[in-house]
Amino acid sequence: MTGLEEDDSAAAEDHADPRGDPFLRTRFAVPARPVTYLRRERLTRHLDQALRTPLTMVNGAAGAGKTLLVADWAARRVRLPVAWLTADAAGDGPGVFWAYLLRALRTAGVALPAGIGVPADATRVGPALPVRLAAELSGRERPVVVVLDEFDRVTAPETAGQLDFVLRHAGTGLRLVLVTRTEPLLPLHRYRAAGELTEIRGAELAFTSHEAAQLLELHGLRLPPAAVSALVERTGGWAAGLRLCALAAGQSPDPEVYLKEFEADRSTVADFLLAEVLKRQDAGTQELLLRVSVLDRFGPGLANAVTGRDDAEAVLARLSRENAFVEHLGHGLYRLHPLFAEILRAHLRMRRPGAEPGLHRRAAAWLRRSGALGEALAHGAAADDWEFTAGALIDDLAVGQFFTGPRSEAMAELFAAMGQDSAGPAPELVRAAGLLARRDVDGGLAHLRRARHELAGYDGTADEAAARLSCALLEALAARLAGAPDRVEDAARAAEGLWDAVPELLDRHPEVTALLLDHLGSARLWAGHFEEARAALNRVADSVPGAATALPREDSLGRLALIDQLNGWPGRAERRAREALAETERFGLPRSSGSGVERLVLAAVAVDRDELGQAQALLDTSADAHPALRDPVLEACRALTTARLHLARGDPGAALRAVEPEVPADVASPWVRCGTALVAAAAHLAEGRARTAAGLLARVPDGQVACAVEAARVQLAAGRTAAAVCLLDRVDPEGRAGPAVTVRAALVRAQAADEAGDGETARGLVGRALAEARRERLRRPFAEAGPWIRPYLRSASPHRPTTGRPAPRSGPSRHEPPPPVVEELSGRERDVLRRLALTMSTEEIAADLYVSVNTVKTHLKSVYRKLTVNRRNEAVRRARELDLL
Repeated sequence: MTGLEEDDSAAAEDHADPRGDPFLRTRFAVPARPVTYLRRERLTRHLDQALRTPLTMVNGAAGAGKTLLVADWAARRVRLPVAWLTADAAGDGPGVFWAYLLRALRTAGVALPAGIGVPADATRVGPALPVRLAAELSGRERPVVVVLDEFDRVTAPETAGQLDFVLRHAGTGLRLVLVTRTEPLLPLHRYRAAGELTEIRGAELAFTSHEAAQLLELHGLRLPPAAVSALVERTGGWAAGLRLCALAAGQSPDPEVYLKEFEADRSTVADFLLAEVLKRQDAGTQELLLRVSVLDRFGPGLANAVTGRDDAEAVLARLSRENAFVEHLGHGLYRLHPLFAEILRAHLRMRRPGAEPGLHRRAAAWLRRSGALGEALAHGAAADDWEFTAGALIDDLAVGQFFTGPRSEAMAELFAAMGQDSAGPAPELVRAAGLLARRDVDGGLAHLRRARHELAGYDGTADEAAARLSCALLEALAARLAGAPDRVEDAARAAEGLWDAVPELLDRHPEVTALLLDHLGSARLWAGHFEEARAALNRVADSVPGAATALPREDSLGRLALIDQLNGWPGRAERRAREALAETERFGLPRSSGSGVERLVLAAVAVDRDELGQAQALLDTSADAHPALRDPVLEACRALTTARLHLARGDPGAALRAVEPEVPADVASPWVRCGTALVAAAAHLAEGRARTAAGLLARVPDGQVACAVEAARVQLAAGRTAAAVCLLDRVDPEGRAGPAVTVRAALVRAQAADEAGDGETARGLVGRALAEARRERLRRPFAEAGPWIRPYLRSASPHRPTTGRPAPRSGPSRHEPPPPVVEELSGRERDVLRRLALTMSTEEIAADLYVSVNTVKTHLKSVYRKLTVNRRNEAVRRARELDLL
């Protein structure tokens, strides 16, 4: 589930795109053809081939008539479902693109199951959606035609690759038509070589003299063939140029002379648009067009706010009807032709110097009142009015968007341009948020102190409460990153006291509560208060899933997994950690959106299972974490897991180096201090420094069961058997910790019994440890135990864990799980084992691996020893039981 909401969640959020904006239905509508549109049968006949090839490309310059050609063909010739999608003018991210494409298919009547999902991040989408969509389309009896207009605006290679995947795997269920100005990123050479591409390019789109004459006639112009040919030659048959010329010539007293003098270069077209479109309007309409040129898309209300008039609706409707480069998008929304808008903005700067920021400010204020926060912030930034822009963000309680949700990167980029001259609590809070999002704790705290000073006189209003709540959230984050649990608790209490003042804002921004509880749970975890931490983290984990809360949910699930792992429950920890991984993947968020703590937990579990290669891979992938979540818990977990992996690999020096630098924090963590001391003690012991190792054990508190069991194991290894058993007796791990702890405790007692000559008790304890280890696939405790355990591994009975009586020598029942592998198989031993499973002879294995027969026999002996078997078929059976094949 990468980048998706599924089932009921998908249905619930299908009313808006991943940016939270409503879907624009006009992007799914087949464009209407104007009354002056000329149908060219040679092109529509060529387009008919689109029904016989998977891919069709209509490629030409702007204004070449591509869109109207395909729209006319789709409306008249196709008797199949047609899903039309026009790319956004600003460029769609992959998540927005796929969300719109799914909506276009459903708008066209294509029934798609909810399980396909809904992207939640505007910037990306995971691999699951294209796979599911291709599978669904491939099962259709009749194909669906998908037209992607303005596809040149889709510039993300990821999107193009995923679209190519869907097209290749949808089979006959999909016919894709791309309308584009540029060569798309798809591998066109492959489609050409296979005869699976229909192409209509600029040369074919160009008007012939005969077609140009027909077009001019539709505009009421009858010109001599020579004049028409000259115009076609000057314009290169460019459809937009011909139409512009026809419009202008129709207003000229001598159309033929006008067309002879017209030149279709950019400056001439600009002059033409200003002279023949703008200046033909009355002064009030000219002023309206100049002012709305700062808007991407707008309705009459926004246009009235920017222009200061109240008749924008009628004026815009008239301009749209007159084809005056004002396009009606439907649902009361308009936009200017992009070229026309660009020219108007340049003319505005010349005619009204300094007016542009004021227009952006008016637009920002209107959009803020209308609840369009994202657009309001963009116009506020364009006006360089940072007090307004920061105030809008803080008053809406949207500061959490700096850290989580699909807009976090855009938010940081937007406010990066804010200078230091803007005064007030809101700019200070925004600066603090930007710095804390980059883990600059000192810089963030400096701005938070200024914000607190500005907020000293609380007046009880909702805006003031939102600012104070934002301040408390940021203070909790700063304290979490600094490793100061008490300060996090204080900030959380302050925030909870403000919740009743802004209930609607909290409903609109669930990420605020989720982030605050995540900070609180992690701080409690650092302090060693596991149950209190679990209570806070569970509230986040149990909250309603959503893109806005995906990051704190992922982090909370990962830290709950860490608590399970620290308490010795690897199976529980693994399940929680994988649930955490799925949280960001289901919404298509990048890996760096989360903390990566769940990968560290999985690495620690892999070490316990003696899957050292897997542990290293997980450690490597956990390095890329969100800066605002790289708190002391994460850094300590990384250091301890890395050190334990080094110990498992027999490199105590590297283990010591991994834990040597202390994790910077205002308050030391008891479980981190304990874990560090134990790793260092084990490393010193492995290098023969028993006295140094024993001295480190003084730092280990008895109250933490897992730490006490590890300390007992080190004491035993240092030759202090009585002290080890006494320590176990004091903490009594049974019933207080999970199998990873109790297995080690049983093995410590078993070794102590073995050293005391009590073989029966040792055998019973080893049997109990094996029974518990099988359920969790624990191998590392047995590898750490040393050579004394080998005689007991064959004879210990998992059915008699406490009697201490000798087990039958026949080995475990064929219905019982096998004992874990004490030593990890090498890569070459696994190669031999895989070929053994293929019933290859020793000679065949040697030939296949380019080694000698004696080398193969040596590897086989080692495999038999590690798997505790004697024959080939037993080795293969045991390897399959242990998931080694």
